[in-house]
Amino acid sequence: MDIHDKIIDLRFPKCPIRNVITRIGDRWSILLLLTLDSAEGPMRFKELQQAAPDISQTMLTRTLRDLEADGYVTRKAAYPDLPGDADALAAALYKTDAQ
Repeated sequence: MDIHDKIIDLRFPKCPIRNVITRIGDRWSILLLLTLDSAEGPMRFKELQQAAPDISQTMLTRTLRDLEADGYVTRKAAYPDLPGDADALAAALYKTDAQ
């Protein structure tokens, strides 16, 4: 299933407000967006995990990927000059598009 399939409110598929609320109205999205928005700059994954200690690593990863896919959050490699697999080990920096 494509990520965008699950963000449409099935009762009101043409209502843009309901579709946004359906996407960010889950338990963790608003918390992460507010945490990122109140940060002084981009945050590392570990910093987000410490700021929201109740969220599991799996759920944090999934929520960040969903928010990124929907354009609410951007991610960039903390060390862009590292080659290949080393880049996967590097921390990513997350920020809201409002910053």
